[in-house]
Amino acid sequence: MDLNADLGESLGSWNMGDDASMFRIVSSANVACGFHAGDPLTMLDSCRAAFELDVRVGAHVGYRDLHGFGRRSMDMSFDELFGDVLYQLGALDGMAHAVGASVDYVKPHGALYNRIVHDTDQAEAVVAAIHAYDPGLPVLGLPGSALLRLTEESGHPVFREAFVDRAYQPDGTLVPRSQEGAVLHDVGAVVAQAVRLAKQGEIVAVDGTVVPVRADSLCVHGDTPGAVQMAAAVRAGLEEAGIGIEAFA
Repeated sequence: MDLNADLGESLGSWNMGDDASMFRIVSSANVACGFHAGDPLTMLDSCRAAFELDVRVGAHVGYRDLHGFGRRSMDMSFDELFGDVLYQLGALDGMAHAVGASVDYVKPHGALYNRIVHDTDQAEAVVAAIHAYDPGLPVLGLPGSALLRLTEESGHPVFREAFVDRAYQPDGTLVPRSQEGAVLHDVGAVVAQAVRLAKQGEIVAVDGTVVPVRADSLCVHGDTPGAVQMAAAVRAGLEEAGIGIEAFA
């Protein structure tokens, strides 16, 4: 099972999370591309760390929304979103190549990630940009999303992820962050959810419904309090359950 986290989200003198520690725990890193978070030096440092620790680099593309951390949905034309995604891919890929790494997959961020679960128009723009940049680049996203359906139709490898530290709705989508209980903080509950996802391919929604979720990668967030300890506990729990950690890309 792959274990991924959103990293490279620091900006200038403002630091987000303990990336140095997280890079030693995960097998894949979703690196911010400068639009919702991150800056050129952070991108470069993140790619270098990933290369040195044999962690796969994913382009974490998002809306152009630094003030809102990419968590505010934006109405954009096809061309605007196409250009923004293409720009972010090129920026991170350039940094990666400078240190011997490469962009191995794409995972949208935040509000964009959630919107293109259902918004076919925006999903089409994102997929078109990825395809224009690299017709073989894998995409990581939510099972059943418009993004993954269109990505698969365009001939790209598709990988599905689940979130070990987020609450789920009965339809298999994430509980919005605006609602109480959307983010899980109890380490034991998070580890149990991770192991259940990996071994049984299912998750318990907020209403008690058991939802089937087939995942190739598990995401643990790096920007929550105690993120490093939680990620380390998740990795240890998976390995104790006989589940090896290996990048999908």
